Amino acid sequence: MSGHGLLGVPDAGAFLARLTRLDPAAPVRLRSSAGRTALWARLPWEVLVTREVAGTGPGDATVSASELLAVLAAGGQQLPERRDVLWRWPLPPPASRAVEAISGTELDQLANAAAVTLREISAGGMAGRSVGQRAVRDALLDHVALVVTPEEGAPVEVSQRLVQAVARMGFLGPRSAGPTEARVRVAGSWVGISAPYGVAWRQSVHKLTVTPMSTHPLG
Repeated sequence: MSGHGLLGVPDAGAFLARLTRLDPAAPVRLRSSAGRTALWARLPWEVLVTREVAGTGPGDATVSASELLAVLAAGGQQLPERRDVLWRWPLPPPASRAVEAISGTELDQLANAAAVTLREISAGGMAGRSVGQRAVRDALLDHVALVVTPEEGAPVEVSQRLVQAVARMGFLGPRSAGPTEARVRVAGSWVGISAPYGVAWRQSVHKLTVTPMSTHPLG
């Protein structure tokens, strides 16, 4: 069995711990290049998240996030059983451009406002009528949290799905660390938020498609 090749164990562990709390059965894809390894995962609300850590890694392999987290927590070096068939989603292009900077405080406020709205409507309904929590959650996630207008090109819509991904994965870092800044990025049909501790991506035109594959897609 090959090794995982990760040197940035605390960083990888933080990413995997957050991920497995949101989805205990999530796969994680490791892609290595130039002595660094990017960890990729898909959150339950159709957003891809990634964090780059130190280490040559295994090349390109998908494993169980919970199994890899257990190996890292135990100080192990082995790569868990490969589960490449579980990865069914395309990745954004490697080249992207930043279109707008946004403060971490503003992103936190947007994420918290949506959470408060969900709790209030779930508890009291809407206009006196009972509303299912899942329906409310999906509506809030689809809401355009902010729109940025680059110097060139069309306005870029950033959905609450991306905001929640950055917040729930801890990509803005601890609040005690002081003010942080993130950037809205565009790569082809993808829109992303790049924060100090990771990046969240979502296709802006088409939803992520699920296509059974025996090997990894190109991307």
